Amino acid sequence: MLLVYTHKITPRLRYTFKHICKRILNIDVDFTSKVEDFIAHNSLKMSYTKQPLSNEVFVKSHELLFEQGLSDIDVNVQKWDDTKGFFTTGDRSNLPFDIFAASFYLLSRYEEYLPHVKDDYGRFLSSESIAKKHNFLQQPIVDIWAYKLQEVLKIRFPDFEFPKRKYNVQPVIDVPSAFYFKQKGLLRTIGGFFADVFRLRFKQLYQRTSVLSGFKRDPYDTFKWIINRQKTCNYKFTVFFLIGNYSTYDKNISVNKKQFVSLIKSVGDYCNIGLKASYFALEDIELLKKEKQKLESITKVDLDAVRNSFSKLNLPKTYRNLVELEIHKDYTMGYVNELGFRAGTCTPFQFYDLDYEVQTPLQINPYHCLDYVLLKHKSLLDKREHLQRFISEIKAVNGTFVPVFHNYSFADHTRWEGFKELFNIILDSAND
Repeated sequence: MLLVYTHKITPRLRYTFKHICKRILNIDVDFTSKVEDFIAHNSLKMSYTKQPLSNEVFVKSHELLFEQGLSDIDVNVQKWDDTKGFFTTGDRSNLPFDIFAASFYLLSRYEEYLPHVKDDYGRFLSSESIAKKHNFLQQPIVDIWAYKLQEVLKIRFPDFEFPKRKYNVQPVIDVPSAFYFKQKGLLRTIGGFFADVFRLRFKQLYQRTSVLSGFKRDPYDTFKWIINRQKTCNYKFTVFFLIGNYSTYDKNISVNKKQFVSLIKSVGDYCNIGLKASYFALEDIELLKKEKQKLESITKVDLDAVRNSFSKLNLPKTYRNLVELEIHKDYTMGYVNELGFRAGTCTPFQFYDLDYEVQTPLQINPYHCLDYVLLKHKSLLDKREHLQRFISEIKAVNGTFVPVFHNYSFADHTRWEGFKELFNIILDSAND
């Protein structure tokens, strides 16, 4: 166990040290403000305060973990070997930066509470983030910092055996609409036929007719392929179904359709099922509660995970609603236009409520790659190279890779050509 001496034990300090030490480095951590207890400890130990006690492992502390609420923080990012760092510590510290305060800044999403520009959907832009501005968005920087701490501890405690964690994959399948043509209802189906005719989309008209007459499989119905891939893996995919009401933003299938309900149940026999919260449920806890109850009535299992429509987050309200509804996991923390680490880590972490200064039971599983981002690259070779380079970053810290693909990503459509192969590369990376 690592014992940390500090002048003040705060919720922020406990939260950050436990993420770095327990979740990333797999070592238990405890805290003391008593010098005699620190001296008596005969295993891993370090001090995190303003001045070292003696010649122990020491990291000079920034004020952030001892404050409450928000303040105007000066963040000066500097180069540190092959990565970056901020909150400098000085010569006497064993690390040139206070990685704990810096990690808390990223994990708590401190910058998202501060004034910032939003996109048309009210989302936090990657261009507003410190990681994008200083070119470390594509590094799991918190995990990298944790291993730098481990190296310092290894030198001071050479006989201690540090546990090793293993790289793993948590694939996410997002299902905003289970079918493209089928189960849309009479009015939407008739409207689709007329739209195809008036816009001269004769190829789509032929495809629509073939699907509805039963001669062809619906292009979005890739669930048989998804289940077959799941059967080859020893870890579970999480499939998020949108079951909220049809609206301007959500064009899903009605949950009253027997075939849709049957589909959710059949996928649930092999994969974990999560709720894709509708756009309007993000601000309306009662609506979210109804969607939760609807899905639970189908699966007969308590809802464990949620992913928001359009990857929209409104901190802290979005996460407080999940906590109140006793939903344990979120898969919305990521960027829709960038490969990268929005919270700086590839390790699941708990939501820390900055207003209440408390760690909550909600586990945030940040996603790192959305299929739409890969469309930026023209050729399949470019897509593959960018994806493999990104996987290497996560493997270097033995982290957890959370990619988000849609059911239609696996359709036989020119736009999504090669995406089955990209998904297979991700799955195979867990077996290398």
